[in-house]
Amino acid sequence: MSIRLRLTLLYLAILAVTLITFSAMLYAIQSQAMLETTKTTLERQAREYANLARRFPPRPEMQMPMMIPGRWTQIRSLDGAVIRRTADLGETTLPLSDAGLRAAQAGNTWVETAVVDDDPLLIHSQRIGAPERAEIVQIAAPIIERENALATLRALLIAGNTLALLAALVIGWVLAGAALQPIHRITRTAQTIGAERDFRRRVQHVGPNDEVGQLAAMFNTMLTELESAYRQVQQALEAQKRFVGDASHELRTPLTTVRGNIELLRNDLPLDAQERADILADTKEEVERLIRLVNQLLMLARADAGQSLHREPLPLQPLIEDVCRQTKTLAPRRTITVDAGEEISVLADRDALKQVLLILLDNARVHTPAHAAIRVFARVESARVAITIQDAGPGIAPNLLPHIFERFYRGDPSRSGGGAGLGLSIAKELSEAQGGTLTATSEIGKGSAFTLALPQAIGF
Repeated sequence: MSIRLRLTLLYLAILAVTLITFSAMLYAIQSQAMLETTKTTLERQAREYANLARRFPPRPEMQMPMMIPGRWTQIRSLDGAVIRRTADLGETTLPLSDAGLRAAQAGNTWVETAVVDDDPLLIHSQRIGAPERAEIVQIAAPIIERENALATLRALLIAGNTLALLAALVIGWVLAGAALQPIHRITRTAQTIGAERDFRRRVQHVGPNDEVGQLAAMFNTMLTELESAYRQVQQALEAQKRFVGDASHELRTPLTTVRGNIELLRNDLPLDAQERADILADTKEEVERLIRLVNQLLMLARADAGQSLHREPLPLQPLIEDVCRQTKTLAPRRTITVDAGEEISVLADRDALKQVLLILLDNARVHTPAHAAIRVFARVESARVAITIQDAGPGIAPNLLPHIFERFYRGDPSRSGGGAGLGLSIAKELSEAQGGTLTATSEIGKGSAFTLALPQAIGF
């Protein structure tokens, strides 16, 4: 059973109970009012007859004259015998029950209903007269008009309530549908989203901010979160596909070289010692290249997975000096000048920052001539620390500069250095993971400058 039908039936049931209760009360009040009116009339007639009997005591042999047309009056003795009646009664005797006779003998008023000659009557009985001439007067009034009026009222109430309930059924169905229309829109939107996987859709609600409006707003908020999560999943899948494709592409060349060298050694070809040494050296170099490439790919995978970095205040100068010492082990005669400032500290992850600086210094070492110097300097700018590594290489063409942070990009042969094109991409992603930025400027013939900007650690 739908919510719309349940709401309509509930509304109809409440209305039915209300109408039935109201109709029963109205019917009971009307019936009692009409009965009390008839009783009052009969009491008044009884008093009038009592007054008349005191003024004009009737003789036993006389018929009592008709007092009020359309009303029947009968006189009984105290023992219950009928002694007089009005002419309109003819031979008809108004009944009196035993309980009524005892009540009248005791001086109490007694009212009862009876069917006389197929006519329903209301009969009023009471004792009148002095003790020595006490009698029981009975006055009757037909109540057929009352019964007919009550029957008409019942018919009207039944017909009116039936029509009202039918109208309420239609109106309740329409109102429930209108009230549930926003929910139907939410349902249709959810069905469309499920079918089309389009999490950009939203529920359009223009009504008041009631329960339905709050439901629509919450549904839209949920859709926003789903859209963000779906986009992240899509990006993760795309990154995974890209990573697998890039890894397979980059690993193919060194693996092919290693396999070719192994095949040469297995074929027992007439090779002199120098050729064999060259093949082994070439194989060792390719294996080392594979190791570096795998390490870079693993680091890139961690960056794609969004692994959180633990940032803490770090003194900058000792870290830079440590990185410079490691770089100089690869090029002992290379000149590296450092100007970092002893009081400068940054908010960063130690290992990630060290890896970024190693990548940038190694990149500068590869592209700087042996006789030229590499400059490393740091400056504080607006609560951020800018670390710049300046090389003296050939520079990067303006059309290539926007692409140097892309993965596996090696557009300038003069700057490729035999690398896989992953270093700068890794450096940029690690920089951003620490809340920093990595930018590059270059001028052909004068070298390039890479600037890493990180939050300053205040008060360290």
